[in-house]
Amino acid sequence: MSKVTIKSFEELEKLVGQELGISNWHQISQAQINQFADATIDHQWIHTDPEKAQKESPFGNTIAHGYLTLSLLPFLWDQIVEVSNLKLQVNYGIEKLKFNQPVLVDSKVRLVAKVVSAVNLRGVTKATIGVKLEIDGNKKSAYDGEIVFLYHFNG
Repeated sequence: MSKVTIKSFEELEKLVGQELGISNWHQISQAQINQFADATIDHQWIHTDPEKAQKESPFGNTIAHGYLTLSLLPFLWDQIVEVSNLKLQVNYGIEKLKFNQPVLVDSKVRLVAKVVSAVNLRGVTKATIGVKLEIDGNKKSAYDGEIVFLYHFNG
């Protein structure tokens, strides 16, 4: 799989409405869930207690934090797109995000991304990217929504 390379507002604007690509699969382990729980101080048992989750959770196992799956965006996005010729990139926002399906421990997920819009704000590019996190073997995505980046391209 080759990455899409974007070097300017004009190149991004030509991609509006197009799917950019799909990332590789990433498996979410219990160790990764536990590390995220430690980092965010969110140790709710549905994430961190496999024995209790198998007995008491409606999911039958531990699940990844929704925000853990969201935090994978930069890692997965980087597998799809290379934005170069930049002075600066800023994560600007998340819009229309909906968590659709829990991600069970040891599930594989991947990102599908498409350009929704590209706007030139006096030299700064506001890029809105439609994202969907697919779960291997599931018809429903883990989430879908739009992420917004500000790109400060050189010259």
